[in-house]
Amino acid sequence: MGVQPAVEELTESSVAAGPASRPPRRRRRRRGLRIAVAMAVLAAGTLAAVDRYGLRSDGGSGTAAASQLPPATVKVTRQTLKDTQSEDGDLGYGTTTSAACRLAGTLTAVPASGDTVSRGKALYAVDGRPVTLMYGSMPAYRALSTGDEGQDVRQLEKNLRALGYTGFTADDTYTVATASAVKDWQEDLGLDETGVVELGRVVFAPGAVRVDSLDAAKGDALAPGAKVLEYTGTAKAVIAELDTADQQLAKRGAEVGIELPDGSTVKGTITGVSTVIVPASGDQDAQTEVEVVIALKDERARKAATAYDQAAVHVVFTSGIRENVLTVPVAALLALAEGGYGVEVVQGSTSTYVPVTTGLFADGRVEISGGGTAIAEGTRVGMPK
Repeated sequence: MGVQPAVEELTESSVAAGPASRPPRRRRRRRGLRIAVAMAVLAAGTLAAVDRYGLRSDGGSGTAAASQLPPATVKVTRQTLKDTQSEDGDLGYGTTTSAACRLAGTLTAVPASGDTVSRGKALYAVDGRPVTLMYGSMPAYRALSTGDEGQDVRQLEKNLRALGYTGFTADDTYTVATASAVKDWQEDLGLDETGVVELGRVVFAPGAVRVDSLDAAKGDALAPGAKVLEYTGTAKAVIAELDTADQQLAKRGAEVGIELPDGSTVKGTITGVSTVIVPASGDQDAQTEVEVVIALKDERARKAATAYDQAAVHVVFTSGIRENVLTVPVAALLALAEGGYGVEVVQGSTSTYVPVTTGLFADGRVEISGGGTAIAEGTRVGMPK
């Protein structure tokens, strides 16, 4: 028995039940696209076209007569397919971090939102004395004095050296020489020259910071633990949120596309992935989401982003790549009566229905395999009008 195209019309649900289907997006506020589903739904419409231009096999041979050839043909091509998914994102300066005061007193100086603070500069002041920014990954958690050892000591000493203070070795031990350098630093800041770095006098951050917002105002009374301000890094970055079901899209180091408000697209690199809880709001329940931080990849991207302080963007994730595969337009697929999909191979004045296995759907095309020698690069297959 020859290969027969089906005569019943496919529905979106019947196509979505196949291997190319994916679950629908759960929230309307995103425009995340499941390309495979969209392409498969287009394939569902192909069958109606089969009936419209009257394709029928003659006597079950699977070969169509010349009068029944499709109205158009297209070549099978070999290429790389990329399946992409677009999500909403926010262009800004990345995630925010709270700076909480560890001292008791009155807030006497605070920067403005948008200000940039670098190493050795005051992040804010309590009772007229500065709380200084230094660089490092470990937060301050204790006072430091002679005899102390640990990573936090090394971190402090590296900062003192970077600020021009010398006479000590930047290692894990707080020595008398370290205390002497600390006294010089305290003198320059107008602090008591004790040689001891009190807890709360230094805030460590990975690098220079940009003040995002203020949680306290000049003149406020502060107790240990009170939030003073929120800060970010100084480099532009994008934050996107994914459903947990899409977490596989967020891989550190992966490249993504960023569509800016003017329609141009630049490249980004995923630098951070974390799970966050979005609190309940109104009639929406609390949700667990995957927060993705994306750095602008190159100078072109950074230059393009300078036109925007805060902006809504679209982030294009690559969910699948198939290299060097045979492809046809999705509209070339036919649903076969015996199940699965096929294409109509056209050779001269005759055509044959050949079953194929579908792979990745992307950009209006679909990966196909199988079909033996009948399917190769350059083979012509039927298309609807």
